[in-house]
Amino acid sequence: MIAGIEMGGTKTVVAVGEANGSVIEEFRYPTTDGPETFATAIDWLGKRGVPSAIGVAAFGPVSVGRDRPDFGSMLATPKPGWAGFSITGALGEAFPEARVELETDVNAAALAEADGLEDLVYITIGTGIGGGVLSGGKLVHGVLHPEFGHWLPRRADGDDFAGVCPFHADCLEGMASGPAIAKRWGKEAKDLPAGHQAWEFETHYLAQAVMTLLATVNPARVVIGGGVSQAEGFHEQVEAKVREWANGYFPALDENKPFVVPPKYEQQAGIRGALLLVGQ
Repeated sequence: MIAGIEMGGTKTVVAVGEANGSVIEEFRYPTTDGPETFATAIDWLGKRGVPSAIGVAAFGPVSVGRDRPDFGSMLATPKPGWAGFSITGALGEAFPEARVELETDVNAAALAEADGLEDLVYITIGTGIGGGVLSGGKLVHGVLHPEFGHWLPRRADGDDFAGVCPFHADCLEGMASGPAIAKRWGKEAKDLPAGHQAWEFETHYLAQAVMTLLATVNPARVVIGGGVSQAEGFHEQVEAKVREWANGYFPALDENKPFVVPPKYEQQAGIRGALLLVGQ
């Protein structure tokens, strides 16, 4: 029995499936604090058998380096009840014989969305902004996993919004996440019409992020998912800005192929990636 767990800022998905990413059965429920969220996952899995391996796709920041003493633990986060929570500890206590593979939710989604590519970036825009990098066929880590949601962008003309990130105020996440949109405009992204100024600002900041990625890891494709990205024309507007600013410099921007695209697997990218981790 192979299991996968995808932890998002607002929802968690637990599933049984195959090491090729295929989902057999899944259960989605609200993310609360660490102990309660994992108690629900463990209970659901336990009623279906004893997993031999569990792939976990976790929101960040989380310690993913196996050589670190805090491997498998959540790091500093404003989300209540998560800082210091040990994912590997909770699963190890419940299923001591199971092999546990841990990655960030966005790195796992990048793995699922690669579709034969060895160089791809996955960005999600929701409660926060996260990114996963597949480079040379391998998921990228430094001392910490990629956190370019906390990169500091250049402001759009006329934008004096203070930002909402509790750590960096006007970083990319502070300016362009779901909570940033709600704070700035008094409405959630899904309630803003296509022609609203919010989308000019939003696509400006995301296009800057894509340009930064082009200049650093040079992916063959950038996938943008999450609730905010579902707005009409979002990916096309981001790509148009990227192509204008790139001015023909980056060979990855093939004129005959879209570069900034929505997730092929939509809401299942993260949980498919969690299952794929077991097969790595």
